[in-house]
Amino acid sequence: MNYQETTEWMFNQLPMYQLQGASAYKKDLTNTHLLVNHLDNPQQNLKCIHVAGTNGKGSTSHMLSAILQEAGYKVGLYTSPHLKDFRERIKINGADISEEFVCEFINTNKSFFESKDISFFEMSVGLAFDYFSTEKVDIAIIEVGMGGRLDATNIITPLVSVITNIGLDHTQFLGNTLQAVAFEKAGIIKPGIAVVIGEYTAETKPVFLAKAEECNSEIYFASNLISKSYPSDLIGDYQIHNKKTVLQTINILNTQTEFLISEDQLKSGLLNVVKNTHLQGRWQQLGDSPKIICDTAHNKEGLSIVLNQIEKETFDTLHIVFGVVNDKNLEEIMPLLPKNAIYYFSRPNNPRGLNAQTLYEKAQEFNLKGEVFNSITTAYKKAKQTAKGTDFVYIGGSTFVVAEIL
Repeated sequence: MNYQETTEWMFNQLPMYQLQGASAYKKDLTNTHLLVNHLDNPQQNLKCIHVAGTNGKGSTSHMLSAILQEAGYKVGLYTSPHLKDFRERIKINGADISEEFVCEFINTNKSFFESKDISFFEMSVGLAFDYFSTEKVDIAIIEVGMGGRLDATNIITPLVSVITNIGLDHTQFLGNTLQAVAFEKAGIIKPGIAVVIGEYTAETKPVFLAKAEECNSEIYFASNLISKSYPSDLIGDYQIHNKKTVLQTINILNTQTEFLISEDQLKSGLLNVVKNTHLQGRWQQLGDSPKIICDTAHNKEGLSIVLNQIEKETFDTLHIVFGVVNDKNLEEIMPLLPKNAIYYFSRPNNPRGLNAQTLYEKAQEFNLKGEVFNSITTAYKKAKQTAKGTDFVYIGGSTFVVAEIL
């Protein structure tokens, strides 16, 4: 199979959380262990940083990669989901995995995947571990897909574990209280391995402390420990918290491992995240006059920060291209949305996308005014045509919305 055929097979034949939701969530790590044993345990050849959290784990992972690249290391980076091309999930020093490696890996192991019912995500994780091991990276940044305790990535023993924050997302899998979600995320804490907590609440801090004590792991609350701040090319307000998390993680690498990163390398890495890793969709500006911003924030916590940042902008009229997936709690999200905006409602081109008419009708209950469009692209074109040069256009609500306009 060529690359297109290979990725189509991956997407169409295997359960994938982004497409199928509950059918892709596994109750344990049995399949993952079967897979890595079949691959001769490539993860055991890797030195890793493991990153979990409700929001910010992608930005945090990319910042860490950019900094370590500036320090001269060969850095593997595994993240999810992708925006345009599956290969975005697996990078070394910012370069996507080759089509040839993906095809060879899938074609070589296809019969095993089918016989053992290996999920899309498990397969992707195995591919990343195999690629990073084959290419002999110095260090790999591994982002959790969902949760932590039962995530397919949670078979590594990292140099340091990182949990950015906790919010109520994917509650049908992770639980509907902050404590329950924190318990799942805290599942990446390993015996004797330091853990960095980015943000915490009164509900989540005891959960983290208890798990760290159980594992005899040093725990570092970055928001309490880090007072320095450095500029970055990732300019969303929420990056303030992510940078603190990153700085504390770098401190641990410098003091507890063989990795050494100077302050100049740290500063340079933060200023060159996009250049070094090609991260997209985080308060990304797509146009000026009108100013156009897209962002992948998709839950209550993430959208709250982004919408607060929009309030700081100067403009005449706000235009919002908006779509969500069907598992979002609209009762939580809709009250956050500004009533003085013009909305362009559409359904992301994804089986989990929420019907635009349903979204529109719910929006009416919250006095949000707008129109329904048959695609995100059409909605975006209309917003650009309607907006004056002194207006502001925001595109968001889902990673899949942003992917369609990039």
